[in-house]
Amino acid sequence: MRFFIQLSYNGKEYNGWQSQINAPGIQDVVERCLTFKLKHKVSITGCGRTDTGVHAKKFFAHFDSSQDQNTITSASFLHHLNNCLPDDIAVSRIFPVQDEAHARFDAISRTYHYYFHIEKNPFLTQNSLFVFGNPDLKAMQNCANLLLEYDDFTSFSKLHSQTKTNLCKLSHAEIIPTKDGYYFSITANRFLRNMVRAIMGTLLEAGHGKISESSFRMIIEGKNRSLAGFSAPAHALYLVDIAYPTGVIPEEQS
Repeated sequence: MRFFIQLSYNGKEYNGWQSQINAPGIQDVVERCLTFKLKHKVSITGCGRTDTGVHAKKFFAHFDSSQDQNTITSASFLHHLNNCLPDDIAVSRIFPVQDEAHARFDAISRTYHYYFHIEKNPFLTQNSLFVFGNPDLKAMQNCANLLLEYDDFTSFSKLHSQTKTNLCKLSHAEIIPTKDGYYFSITANRFLRNMVRAIMGTLLEAGHGKISESSFRMIIEGKNRSLAGFSAPAHALYLVDIAYPTGVIPEEQS
C-alpha cells in the first residue's frame, strides 16, 4: 500500500533532500529510520529536491509498505519514528493514498519563502539574511512583478544541470513584511536548481540600485546565468508549501 509522509527539516547539516553517495541527504536519514521501524527495506520519493542547506517547513514524500495500515498511521508509530530521527527532521503525519499517487509528479505548485532583515539581529542570523543598508523594496517588488511575464528562467538556473527544460510557470512573487524583517514569497509549478536564490540575489541588487527594471527584464530575456546577480545564501530559504489536486492529500485534523 502507498503512504504519504509529511515532514519538515532544518537543512543546515545536509546536502539537500536527495540521496548522494558521498554526502548526507535528508532522504537517506528518513529511509533508514523507516526501514528500521517497518523491518523491511523502504525507498521514499520526495516531492522535489531542495539544495544544500535549504530548509523545508512542509515537505511530502511517498513510500510503499505491506505492513498493517493502522499500525503505520498510528500515533504510536509516528512517535517512535520521530524518536529515531535526529532533532533537525520531524514527521508530522503519515496517511494512506491511492496506489498511483505520486509525491513529485502529482504536485501542481510549490512555494518558497526567502527571509531577510535590514537591522542587525543576532537572533536571526541562523534563519534570515542580514542585508546591509536600506534596499529599495518598491524597486525589488517591481522587478519581481516582471517574473510573472516570463516562463524561461535559464538566467536563474544553476549551470550544467541535467534539467531537460528551464520553463516554469510562476503564479506569485511578492515581498512581504514581518515583525523582524521581510520575506520574498514565490510560487510556481516547478523550480530549477538554485533558481530562488539566484532570483533573490538579483532582486537585492535591484534594491541597491545596481540593476534597473529594464536591466532586470534584459537579464531574464538574455537566458544567461552570468547576466544575473549573486546567489543568495541557502540558510534563509524555506520550502513552505506543496499543493496537490483535490483528493490527493486529506485535510489535516484540527
